[in-house]
Amino acid sequence: MSDSSIPLNPVELWRPKDISNTAMEDFRRTVNKTFNLKLGGVFPLEPCTNYEDLRKWSVDNIPEFWASVWNYTKIIHSVTYDQVLEPKPMEEIPGWFIGARLNFAENLLWCRDPNKVALISTGENRPHQTLSYLQLYNAVRLVASSLRKLGLQPGDRVAAYISNCPEAVIAMLAAASIGCIWASTSPDFGISGVLDRISQINPKVLFSVNAVVYNGRTHEHISKLKTVVEKLDEIGLQKVVVVPFVETASMDIQEIPGAMSWNELLSMADENEDLHFEQLPFDHPLFALFSSGTTGKPKCITHRAGGVLLQLKKEHMLHGGLTPDDVFFYYTTTGWMMWNWLVSGLSVGCTVILYDGSPFKPGLPTLWELADALRITVFGVSAKYIQSVEDAEYVPKAHHNLECIRMILSTGSPLKPESFDFVYEAIKKDVTLSSITGGTDICSLFAGYNVTLPVYRGEIQGRCLGMAVEAWVGQDKPVYGQSGDLVCTKPFPSMPIFFWNDPNNVKYRGTYFDNYASTWYHGDFVWINPKTGGVVVLGRSDSTLNPGGVRFGSAEIYNIVDTFKEIEDSLVIGQKMGDDERVVLFVKMAEGFYLKDELVARLKKQIREQLSPRHVPTVILAIKQIPYTINGKKVEVAVKRIISGQKVIPSGTLVNPESLDQFYNIPQLKL
Repeated sequence: MSDSSIPLNPVELWRPKDISNTAMEDFRRTVNKTFNLKLGGVFPLEPCTNYEDLRKWSVDNIPEFWASVWNYTKIIHSVTYDQVLEPKPMEEIPGWFIGARLNFAENLLWCRDPNKVALISTGENRPHQTLSYLQLYNAVRLVASSLRKLGLQPGDRVAAYISNCPEAVIAMLAAASIGCIWASTSPDFGISGVLDRISQINPKVLFSVNAVVYNGRTHEHISKLKTVVEKLDEIGLQKVVVVPFVETASMDIQEIPGAMSWNELLSMADENEDLHFEQLPFDHPLFALFSSGTTGKPKCITHRAGGVLLQLKKEHMLHGGLTPDDVFFYYTTTGWMMWNWLVSGLSVGCTVILYDGSPFKPGLPTLWELADALRITVFGVSAKYIQSVEDAEYVPKAHHNLECIRMILSTGSPLKPESFDFVYEAIKKDVTLSSITGGTDICSLFAGYNVTLPVYRGEIQGRCLGMAVEAWVGQDKPVYGQSGDLVCTKPFPSMPIFFWNDPNNVKYRGTYFDNYASTWYHGDFVWINPKTGGVVVLGRSDSTLNPGGVRFGSAEIYNIVDTFKEIEDSLVIGQKMGDDERVVLFVKMAEGFYLKDELVARLKKQIREQLSPRHVPTVILAIKQIPYTINGKKVEVAVKRIISGQKVIPSGTLVNPESLDQFYNIPQLKL
């Protein structure tokens, strides 16, 4: 979609019947009462009016807004704050809630009903296992006791090379209760991908698994783990804890330095020791997350405990309307920030579903059967998953009840307008479909779900409260109904506290503040609808195309190409040609089809008619593979560098690193 092809008046697909009892409306009324305001009105006033009034107030009154969120979401703390926000320029990383003392883990284990189910773990060939909040609390207590006996203290690092299992959540919460910094990667990461990440933080303890099951096969993990540990051992790793995740696989860990089993770790604990939650500053580091690293060593992005907690409680409670009655599922691995986002659902007392394995084994019905069996209310997947179900012509509503699902979430890449149609036609009519966008850099969202807003075809529902998000085409030049760079003009509490190994925050400032003065530059290319408030993500700014000075995102072309049954997948890149740029489209053909002149002509015609002449690819080439990261994102920047004449070393985050080889020395692309 180009600016001219994105409808200012898009098709409304769903709207809430009654927002009066939502937490978002209750929060608006609370703000009005607290500050003697008249934001919004009384339902059935157009819901967008109420929310937009509240959103504008939230970004115009940053300290007052976040103080209101602190109070409304009932952040558990031992010492309250003296000041909400340090008076510093945004690029100097201001402190938040100065003087406060709290603990992240305590806020996730607060549930007042000890018998309430906290976690349900399942996956390929795995029966459902449940843990109540009391059982989770006690498991965290034992692991924390053992970690303290191993000498761990606040600020120490605990890493994991682990599946999406209860032990991962328990270990993370135990580490957080002490004040340790947690970093996790999933078993599908290669050895170099893991070491590129975890070695940066010099962990003292590493959690892992003996094996995993994926796509119907058991994959032994001990040999990969052994190699990783031998490298980490050189930089101070003290203990390795191995979870017997696959009971039928080997647990032979004798040759791994410092290794012990999960049960051996538990046996070290003092059975009578209480779970002590270290009371720490709001800005104390909690999570080390890593950028994709597709073109270089991943950045180690470190997040503050209070910032993640406050931001995600705002999102889950206000935007998503989550309560203890919800059953919350997101298909993710421990190597994606969506795992941290999912697990934080415990902070509202709901039941969190942990799934490990392929979402398509034994077949397409797998996740939909899970939704019915576990009575999932909030169902989250990637845009690619929805596309795959659509491509397979599977109609979930014809085979499953799905009555409990009230919200379907999608992220990882922009959700196509046609996928919006598919959800409402083939899955469920009465559901909030919410595409969300944010990322590792903020461990939260800039724009996304909102139970009080309508859903419009192809649009993210709106910008989040407290996030001063705009689309810019230059310094202090916001635009609406026109594409631009996603920026955030005011500080927010989930800004990273620092990058690891980044003296004087040079790399930090270069990443977020070199493009625009005193304004966070996120790297996404977006379009904001001035009428609905909806947001459309058009791609990454660093991979936007700019032929003839007309700038647009790759998602615009993907939306056209995806309508061709002859093409299974595609990758669009801008190739520099002197001072200009040309559009190059790579296509992976569907089985039984070939890239013929007739198809090329139809492709170009449709792109020209639906977008513009500038969007039409100069070169269209068939290739065997599209490069993807482990998290399902197309690798555009690395390919752009290759076809521009640079040599790129494949990152450990690529699912198919060998796919980059096909882009070198293509005759049609010789400069």
